Amino acid sequence: MHSVKSACCYCGVGCGVVIDAEADRIVGVRGDPEHPANHGRLCTKGQTLHLTGGRTGRLLRPEVRMGRGEPRRRASWDATLDHLAERFARIIREHGPDAVAFYLSGQLLTEDYYAFNKLARALVGTNNIDSNSRLCMSSAVAGYRATLGADGPPGCYEDIEHADCILIAGSNAAWAHPVLFRRIEDAKRARPDVRVIVIDPRRTATAEFADQHLAILPGTDVALFNGMLHVLMWDEMTDTAFIGAHTEGYAALKATVREYTPKFVAELCGIGEDEIIAAARSFGRAKSVLSLYCMGLNQSSHGTDKNAALINLHLATGQIARPGAGPFSLTGQPNAMGGREVGAMANVLVAHRDPSSDSDRAELAGLWGIESLSGRPGRTAVEMFEAMRSGEIKAVWIACTNPAQSLPAQSNVRAGLERAELVVLQEAFSTTETVRYADVLLPATTWGEKEGTATNSERRITRVRAAVPAPGEARADWQIATDFARRLETQLKPGRSTLFAFDSPREIFDEYRALTRNRDTDITGLSYALLDERGSQQWPLPEGIETGRARLYTDFRFATPSRRARFVNTAYCAVAEKPDARYPFRLTTGRLRDQWHGMSRTGRVARLFGHTPEPRVALHPSDLARRSLQPGDLVHVDSRRGRVTLAAESSEELRPGQAFLPMHWGSRFLSGAGALGINAVTLPVLDSASRQPELKHCAVRIGRAALPWRLVAFGYPADGDALALIESMQPLLERFPFASCVPVGRDREGVVLRAAAESPVEAALIAAVDELLALTRTGTLRYDDSRRGIGRRVRLANGRIEAARLSGETPAEGWLKELFEQQLAAGELGRFLLLPGARPPAGVAPRGRVVCNCLNVGETEIAALARRCSGPPDAIFAELQSALRCGTECGSCVPEIRRIAAGARRLQAERTDSPEQQGLSPAAEALPARRDSPVAMPRRESRAAQ
Repeated sequence: MHSVKSACCYCGVGCGVVIDAEADRIVGVRGDPEHPANHGRLCTKGQTLHLTGGRTGRLLRPEVRMGRGEPRRRASWDATLDHLAERFARIIREHGPDAVAFYLSGQLLTEDYYAFNKLARALVGTNNIDSNSRLCMSSAVAGYRATLGADGPPGCYEDIEHADCILIAGSNAAWAHPVLFRRIEDAKRARPDVRVIVIDPRRTATAEFADQHLAILPGTDVALFNGMLHVLMWDEMTDTAFIGAHTEGYAALKATVREYTPKFVAELCGIGEDEIIAAARSFGRAKSVLSLYCMGLNQSSHGTDKNAALINLHLATGQIARPGAGPFSLTGQPNAMGGREVGAMANVLVAHRDPSSDSDRAELAGLWGIESLSGRPGRTAVEMFEAMRSGEIKAVWIACTNPAQSLPAQSNVRAGLERAELVVLQEAFSTTETVRYADVLLPATTWGEKEGTATNSERRITRVRAAVPAPGEARADWQIATDFARRLETQLKPGRSTLFAFDSPREIFDEYRALTRNRDTDITGLSYALLDERGSQQWPLPEGIETGRARLYTDFRFATPSRRARFVNTAYCAVAEKPDARYPFRLTTGRLRDQWHGMSRTGRVARLFGHTPEPRVALHPSDLARRSLQPGDLVHVDSRRGRVTLAAESSEELRPGQAFLPMHWGSRFLSGAGALGINAVTLPVLDSASRQPELKHCAVRIGRAALPWRLVAFGYPADGDALALIESMQPLLERFPFASCVPVGRDREGVVLRAAAESPVEAALIAAVDELLALTRTGTLRYDDSRRGIGRRVRLANGRIEAARLSGETPAEGWLKELFEQQLAAGELGRFLLLPGARPPAGVAPRGRVVCNCLNVGETEIAALARRCSGPPDAIFAELQSALRCGTECGSCVPEIRRIAAGARRLQAERTDSPEQQGLSPAAEALPARRDSPVAMPRRESRAAQ
């Protein structure tokens, strides 16, 4: 056994972790109590990182397809990289350097990023290098550059403890950045007078925590911020001294904002005038205001303006560069900041140099020892795949990202991948949607196997360390890039000494830090040795300085030519796609609590599906009623670009006329004929400055999916490998009009398959499902009604359900799945398990979703106890934690437990002796049966009922 300190590979909070390993296997992960980003805390995703290991679903050897339509075959590293060098060199010679492109990821380490950046710019001679960070943080970059002159959050996490007012815009931080949200909760607990304002169209867990929730219409953020600034001006709450001494451009903005009266803004935003005035006055009266914002502002065709309009509020009130004050962009990925620092985006060079600047290009070319760098604009993420579709880009190298799931307008993206002459995918997992389009697969290392550095949202650089060796023939990302670069050099620049004489990530880091000298990102005083000795450090940290700088611009000298911050004259523009008679719903997208991005990693952990076990679109109850829909009914969600089919759910978090889809579901877990995942419907319109797509909003129509024939199948694989079973099912899923297949379980992992069709599917397809679940074995209980197209199979082992398949015109009984998932004794039920329409046995209550993933506490259990508690919500919450211990570990579930406690308190006011009068079923009052308790045999139904 040994332990290694490293960093979490999920969101941009940048939590420090301690990895426990045994030989070549990671067996546990803990929060690092000494890391200043998290002080030992981890969220549900971070706590289960060790469960994402294992070789199932890993790429372990290079694979090469020599021609389209041919299968990929295993090849040696030398043969594969030589083949790629020849292909890239040929394309570059015939079509020029801009005929190739590199698409990277915010999950790469800084050293990986740097190697690819140097490969693209210094060797190939193209600026066609971009990152999936373009999809999440490029508007934040553009906003900072437009106002403060340079990219980089000016504050730090400690500002949370110093702020008197915390404004959270376009971020459900309680779910997307849980560890940081715990810090906000702590600050509010320590100082109850701290004012928390949340701006979000939905009433999320974050919004419920707030003192004020502004439920604006999607896309109206600029109008709101301009309206708040109007109030601040009217009430004379601006800092005229700061404006005069340290800013420019205020007069033009002031003239624009005069028109944004509270009445005008209220109509645009769909909220009350008094709400706008109250928020503005809270902002203006506070001694220190901290704004935290994320995808709701960034993923927009006007994302740069949204960022700038919020920063305008800080500049107008002097709320910047002081403890507790400043505009703080929350980063989506673990090392999106690192990629921005080393220039791994089309419009940025190393250390925030500008590829459109002759002097910046000349300086970097000199430092690299080459003649020149290209000044031609590079293609950004969406543009890159459009250029592949049009034939302008012939070859693309994709590393550590999954564009066949994550980019908008998936039909266009996949058409681009199909047309490209050469698609290279450098990836750790064999299960992502992009794998099928790859001509060459290069196996890469992943979390727990990598060495290097990463930068979090507060500019804090942390050492990432390997705890186990690389599996199979997998290699480090930087190593693959530099090995290929040396081979390409011999093709393109024969006889020239190599630019890629790197034998370790430390050598790459040392070259990179030298290029930051006298830049805003200066880390010439940083080294691996210092990070190992003193722990993580914030940039800038120039040579001769002992520790990094917590806050930027503390002298109020900004990174603009005049050294003054700039007001941006922001005007509200409507969303790129308005609802209309054909597409009447406003669709927004967002995150789930326990999943991350495209689920290539979290999708490997069955327990992370407990909170949200299947893909669903959320609608207001009135919208469901108007369409005669019930929660669980299948619906089509159609936009002008594509369709996604999935179940509907009722949610009062939304206004009528709005819909919400989690962004994680791709065609791996949400499948069916022609399914492309959630991003089949999203919008590829780009922000003119940041080139970030409007993933957050589009117009859709929603209607019932006429798929009355249903199939539900679930089971435990004989070898215990649920991931392998899901992969075996993938070809079958595409033969249903609708299908989803996800892992389930905790101590023992299984799978749940749901499918639907217009009429009974062919018997061979059902038989194939049965075969994979071993439902063809002797001893399997069987029931078939060919006239009604109903079939049922149940296989028991040791008196418990091992696998089942229920197919027919009506949905399957949920209680049978409850017996399976809770592993309750079912042997005594015998053939009653096959009876369609049978009522659940006594003691089988729906457990509901798992609220507390750390301790496996379900919604039903929490709600039942909450209803028996008395007192105010805080007292109920304390009793729930004491009795069930839910929310006492990572705390990610605390907002939801508080919501249940508050709901119980509301019910107390109208409580009667009858559970039905409280809107509760008698079954909901009972706690689920213990796993080892027998299930009571139900009374036999009448023959008519049967």
